[in-house]
Amino acid sequence: MKLAVNKNNKYTIMSTENKDINKEQEEIQQEVVQDTAEAQENVEQEVKSAEELLAEQLASEKDKNLRLFAEFENFRKRTAKERLELLSTASEGVMLSLLPVLDDFNRAIIELEKHGDSDHLTGIKLIATKFTDTLSSKGLVEVEIKAGDDFNADLSEAVTQIPAGDEMKGKVVDVIERGYKLGEKVIRFPKVVIGQ
Repeated sequence: MKLAVNKNNKYTIMSTENKDINKEQEEIQQEVVQDTAEAQENVEQEVKSAEELLAEQLASEKDKNLRLFAEFENFRKRTAKERLELLSTASEGVMLSLLPVLDDFNRAIIELEKHGDSDHLTGIKLIATKFTDTLSSKGLVEVEIKAGDDFNADLSEAVTQIPAGDEMKGKVVDVIERGYKLGEKVIRFPKVVIGQ
């Protein structure tokens, strides 16, 4: 047995057995503290991995949402553009059926001009002008091409080639049929003769 001083400066008798018990209790307490620290560390790692997983899922969902929004915007713009094109070319069929009438007016004017001014020519010109103005107000525009212009296959259709001098080679020699656009769309290409 041993004599020990406690906190209040009082003497107590301690046995060696008590020391061994105290040591065992301290070791157990240290093991419990270590086990608790390890368990807390494991929980923190699990929380971190769960947070990382949730962050990845959130990023994935945000990406999906952003892509869906972009697809919807593209769809909306495409639909609006198609609607505008449809409205601007809705009368294409009617315009195409009226173009031969316009061609006949132009031919009639050319023939009547050969005979000089007359009341018939004046009347036909008035009717043709009114008809042309009405079609123009609906969006019909003549494709401007005349003899001497360079041939452009994107804007006109070559019907035939004729021998011509060097200055007319690859150029429009004559316009057989006028071409027309409805809005920005060419509904009938001009038919031309080009020099060879």
